[in-house]
Amino acid sequence: MSGKYAFTKTLKEVRFLFCQTGEHSAATRSFLTRAYPIMKKNNPTTPIMLREAAGTLPKVYARYEFGQEKSQTLEGLSDKQIEEAVTSLVKDS
Repeated sequence: MSGKYAFTKTLKEVRFLFCQTGEHSAATRSFLTRAYPIMKKNNPTTPIMLREAAGTLPKVYARYEFGQEKSQTLEGLSDKQIEEAVTSLVKDS
């Protein structure tokens, strides 16, 4: 699993937005509880931000060099699907 979270060198920041209590964000919270320590260990200098706000639909943003940004909604995805979506974003550039 650790190889999945070796971020591309052009990745400057990863942001997760989700609701701290909403059922629609449950899989995102589960994924972050499991994967955040591994992501941070493998990428200690890359900011990984967690933004919790009531009623927010789960979404992940990846910001690359020159301000290029990509996002992916995580609503309705399982923990495994979230892992695949995040992996594709952090390796993409």
